[in-house]
Amino acid sequence: MLRSLYDWTMEKSAHPHAQWWLALISFIESSFFPIPPHPLLGLMCLAEPRKAVRFALVCTIASVLGGLFGYAIGYFLYEAVGEALLAALGLTEAFPKAACYLREYDVEVIIIAGATPVPFKLLTITAGFIEMALVPFILASIAGRGLIFMTVGILFRLFGAPIKRFIDKYLPYVTTAFVLLVIGGFLALTLLDRGEGATADRCESATMGSLGI
Repeated sequence: MLRSLYDWTMEKSAHPHAQWWLALISFIESSFFPIPPHPLLGLMCLAEPRKAVRFALVCTIASVLGGLFGYAIGYFLYEAVGEALLAALGLTEAFPKAACYLREYDVEVIIIAGATPVPFKLLTITAGFIEMALVPFILASIAGRGLIFMTVGILFRLFGAPIKRFIDKYLPYVTTAFVLLVIGGFLALTLLDRGEGATADRCESATMGSLGI
């Protein structure tokens, strides 16, 4: 199923309304869709490097708005919708840990999740559930999502053709680097304590019971 969704997503890069598809996928990925917009953004930037920054901006804005939708799910509809969504995405066990880290580190966790392959939807739904202050959530989402998407857009705008040749030549290494980045993103959450081992241990052992649900 995931492969089919991925193929469907990639097909949208050649669609006449690709920019709108990019916005839609960026929006829903921040709340419930399992495929991130990064590959679609990359393909569109490769196809039209001069529009790369605009594509990245569309991606950022739509993703932040989608994050607000995820926040609303966690705040208003966790039991009715959010819980089932996290279960379908395989994130149930990660939820209490995410809630613990968000309560301890607030915006830092949102920025890290927004700028790494850590599932952003996990943090947006969790932020709503724990009733994180809305303005810091929005600002942190803009910072995290903007960091990764705008970096991609600017790089493709400046070095579109060389980057394409590099990816064509070194695709296996690029894939390996991406996998390592995914692992690093998850590890980053455990390094936020910066020496405060007790907090990290407490969050890593957090359960649904510890959240009172």
